[in-house]
Amino acid sequence: MLHLSTFITRPVLAALALATVSAVAVHAEDAKPDPALANSINKDDKTAESEPELLKKDAAVKVEDGKYVDADGHPTFHITDNGKKLDWYSYSGYRRYHAECHVCHGPDGMGSTYAPALKDSLKHLSYEEFIGILVGGKQDINAAEQKVMPAFGDNKNVMCYSDDLYVYLKARAAGAIGRIRPSDHEDKPDAAKKTEKECMGF
Repeated sequence: MLHLSTFITRPVLAALALATVSAVAVHAEDAKPDPALANSINKDDKTAESEPELLKKDAAVKVEDGKYVDADGHPTFHITDNGKKLDWYSYSGYRRYHAECHVCHGPDGMGSTYAPALKDSLKHLSYEEFIGILVGGKQDINAAEQKVMPAFGDNKNVMCYSDDLYVYLKARAAGAIGRIRPSDHEDKPDAAKKTEKECMGF
């Protein structure tokens, strides 16, 4: 019975997450990056692997309650002070990634022998696809190998910080930050505190 419950619950959670994401995302085709929100990255950091097209596509067009969003209304990163200062969500994503994800996907999203480099995966995965995989998991099975990403839909330590993980990995994918331990970050917004409290249930 427990297996059947889990089998039914995970797809439902994935569908609910995608529906929520779709409802929240505000598509803004005409939105232009705000020069005041431009990233200031360290161009001398060889570990960052800068992707100019992604940096442009993922540029913040506005900020609300400390959360930066791109032209599609999806969360994005804001890096300043020559790559030394991260927005709160990128910083939180770095911490959450290295607490929950790096054992399989390698430090800094670099991948391992049995899990892909998420810094590369996030170059083509959409926000909705990322959240869907995080909630429902993924299986890649062929004659040579079998890769299974577990579902984290019932793991609050992951799902309550899904945007943080997404923003951090997008920053890595675009080359906005390299293999760094963040030395500075923006203050934790009140909205992040409220969301965390409600999601974690404390």
